[in-house]
Amino acid sequence: MGHLLTAACIHHRVTGKDNFLSVARKLGDYLCTIFLPRPKELAHFGFNPSNIMGAAELYRTTGDAKYLRLAKTFVDMRGSAPGGSDQNQAKVPLRQEQEAVGHAVTAAYLWCGAADVYAETGEQALLDSLSRLWEDVTQRKMYITGGTAALHTGEADRRLLRRWPRDSVHEAFGAPYQLPNRTAYNETCANIANAMWNWRMLALTGDAKYAEVMEQVLYNSMLSGMGSEGRDYFYTNPLRRVDGQPMLSNDSLARWTDTTPSSPLRCFCCPPNVARTLAELSGWAYGMSADAVWVHLYGSNVLDSRLPGGGEIRLVQQTQYPWDGQVTVAIEKAPERELALRLRIPGWAAGATIQVNGQAAEIEIAPRSYVELRRRWSAGDTIKIELPMEIVMVEAHPLVEENRNHTAVLRGPVVYCLESVDLPAGVLLDAVRLPGHPVWQVRHDADLLRGVAVLETEARRLPSSRLAPALLYRALPTGAIDRISVRLIPYYAWANRGPSEMTVWIPLANGD
Repeated sequence: MGHLLTAACIHHRVTGKDNFLSVARKLGDYLCTIFLPRPKELAHFGFNPSNIMGAAELYRTTGDAKYLRLAKTFVDMRGSAPGGSDQNQAKVPLRQEQEAVGHAVTAAYLWCGAADVYAETGEQALLDSLSRLWEDVTQRKMYITGGTAALHTGEADRRLLRRWPRDSVHEAFGAPYQLPNRTAYNETCANIANAMWNWRMLALTGDAKYAEVMEQVLYNSMLSGMGSEGRDYFYTNPLRRVDGQPMLSNDSLARWTDTTPSSPLRCFCCPPNVARTLAELSGWAYGMSADAVWVHLYGSNVLDSRLPGGGEIRLVQQTQYPWDGQVTVAIEKAPERELALRLRIPGWAAGATIQVNGQAAEIEIAPRSYVELRRRWSAGDTIKIELPMEIVMVEAHPLVEENRNHTAVLRGPVVYCLESVDLPAGVLLDAVRLPGHPVWQVRHDADLLRGVAVLETEARRLPSSRLAPALLYRALPTGAIDRISVRLIPYYAWANRGPSEMTVWIPLANGD
């Protein structure tokens, strides 16, 4: 029902027609009849709370305040009575929740709906709760790709958290720092929901930290859910794949499995979710306020719109981002008044520079912030942004046990991985180690995976005795360690060249 309400509102906005919207209003009226009285027996009425976003959108489209009351009621009912479960965030009222628990899709959809309600009501308790949950997710329970669901099935072990006994959960957040790689669930829908939530938090606050997570998902754990040809998909998005080791029973097979009616896969929520996200990204790329245009996402495009404060704006953005950090924004039309352009400087872009009409902008440029350029703009003005794209090797928090003495490699917003397809013949993925200070080469390959920037360097290979299959534990190797050439590709593009092994987190060579 929630998706129907949202779709009808967007259909009306795009076409101006009321036929679909009239269906949505009938549905909304029915929901008001059932839920506005707050019947106790429906305290735990549903699982997936997309209806909150739908009701809020119906209010915005029609102006009928009862639909906003409906959205707020749905938020209020969650966790309002005994008997709820952490699985669908119904054990504790949202305003009292301290940490992210349960199903990662229903959680983020609930938070999206609550953000929509806050946007219309300004209730501080809602924003406080969402901010608290955001800190828990991003600092303790989110993968480097923006994925958010560590567990296929299991228990939210409250002995590891802060309160309550254990609840059975699936497709869910784990305990703090519980971020396994091979068994990571990271459902594509959950990753997209994470981006949806951060987009809303960005619109509410203007804080660049939310744009960081939104972009992190879009270039990594959302895009990885779709094959390079757009015909197949991942339901889950693990950060490691080891050939010959069975996936868990409710995990999707690797991406090369087809999605025809004869496919063993039976859940097809993710492909249309990717499709709708790609379709709506034009609405995420920019933000508007009365006296400012916010540039959230970089990419070649044209913005042609009217400003909330009056006047027209037309910008032309040209760039090869995310493969190149140079962005040019040309002003083709602007209002006859002072206007601010707020340009996002990503957290990884230390040393970024900005020029306006060929002159360096005399302004502080800090990573993970918006830089404001305020002036009266004229047609022909040009802004040039340089975002240094250094290759960065990162480590995880020491409590993420699986990643101790491992590194992940990033360039700009893109997380890279090592896939067995790109190793020299006879080299096993588990034998590869990265030196502490490798020399990297960046090369754009237009013919590989529909065009990607690859990272090449010299790595180390452990002696074969290190990987004797019969031994669970082995002595550290003492023989010579070979030097080999390796190539890393963007994580989102793995599993497009047949069955393979893959890892995002790569072990470091000891003493090297």
